[in-house]
Amino acid sequence: MNKVLVLQSDFGLVDGAVAAMIGVAHDVDMDLKIYSLTHDITPYNIWEASYRLFQSIKFWPKNTVFVSVIDPGVGSSRKSVVAKTKDGHFIVTPDNGTLTHLKKYIGIEAVREIDEKNHRRKESELSHTFHGRDIFAYTGAKLASGKIAFEEVGEELSVDEITELEVGEIIKTENSIKGNIDILDVRFGSLWTNITREDFLSIGLEYGDRVEVVIKNGSTLVYNNRITFGKSFADVYVSEQIIYVNSLLRMAVAINQGNFAKAYSIGTGIHWTIEFKKTS
Repeated sequence: MNKVLVLQSDFGLVDGAVAAMIGVAHDVDMDLKIYSLTHDITPYNIWEASYRLFQSIKFWPKNTVFVSVIDPGVGSSRKSVVAKTKDGHFIVTPDNGTLTHLKKYIGIEAVREIDEKNHRRKESELSHTFHGRDIFAYTGAKLASGKIAFEEVGEELSVDEITELEVGEIIKTENSIKGNIDILDVRFGSLWTNITREDFLSIGLEYGDRVEVVIKNGSTLVYNNRITFGKSFADVYVSEQIIYVNSLLRMAVAINQGNFAKAYSIGTGIHWTIEFKKTS
């Protein structure tokens, strides 16, 4: 292992929760290098947590251990697990859907259920609401430090049986392609879709084209207009809208130096669809 531990949570940094997790990890091994992916996941939003892991994990060295704690079911019967991706990263997390995007887009090689009798912070048995500190950070630190091997985490589970969230499908015709708004580029309000660059270009679209964009929340039409497909924000004027390829090679929509999501009150998830139509 490379002694690198990356933490993600919905705890924020306004109290001591994250500091407690870091303290537990350093108590296991002071030489661990501990980083934060984010602690600003929307509270209880498992989908967002799943996407942020997918967004970030591939850029970290092999054998990096991630601890992801968005856990509205803490203390319930949901399992505590460690997953190993096909690229050789490890994720310590509740089995509540957090692994959805990694399984679909990167691949999960194996999953083990954490043996909480052996991998739980000492004298924490009477606390049932902070598994992020007592089980996940503790187990993640033991794994990252090499004090335990993946095979020692606990019983192996079937990858096919881990909890998954519903992921939207791509619907393509000769002149259009439809998908979902998966997530926001939060600070800037850009819409990130599940439509890949390859699928988008496959209907014959080229840079400079004016593309019809239809956005719906369920059956309710929220937005319908034509937008320029550009390489970067410099291809349009300030306050003008643009379709572009984002850093994950998926299609995105933005307002240059504006906030598209706020301007049109657009959200994310399986019920938010976006369709790109080729125009003559």
